[in-house]
Amino acid sequence: MMQSPLNDARLTSCRRLFLRGYEVWINIGVHDFEKKGEQRVLINVDLYVPLVWSTPKSDELDEVVDYDFIRRTIALHVSKGHIHLQETLCDEVLALMLEHPRVRAACVSTEKPDVYPDCDAVGVEVFGLKEKEKEKV
Repeated sequence: MMQSPLNDARLTSCRRLFLRGYEVWINIGVHDFEKKGEQRVLINVDLYVPLVWSTPKSDELDEVVDYDFIRRTIALHVSKGHIHLQETLCDEVLALMLEHPRVRAACVSTEKPDVYPDCDAVGVEVFGLKEKEKEKV
């Protein structure tokens, strides 16, 4: 039985921030008809931030990871052009999330809700955990 990466002890001292159902219309897909127009994609992101870097002492935004970072980063990335695969999109968004110095781990999923009429969505999910992180942010 495969163990979930969420059981990693390095995540027990983290706060989870999330973005759910962020709807973007993007050029994604490998089929010719998919390359001619945009499709609706829902993006979900979980960020795991150590409590020492995400527990505000003065109730100030700069003491935490701002949700705008997640949305802004995704919006900029998907505006750059056609992507063939959801796997590629997930991997690229994951890498961008892990570049944030306060983020220890992240989970990214994408869903295409309009592909089949008989199911809610088809999608992909990927998880990443930094091996090493900076001492202080």
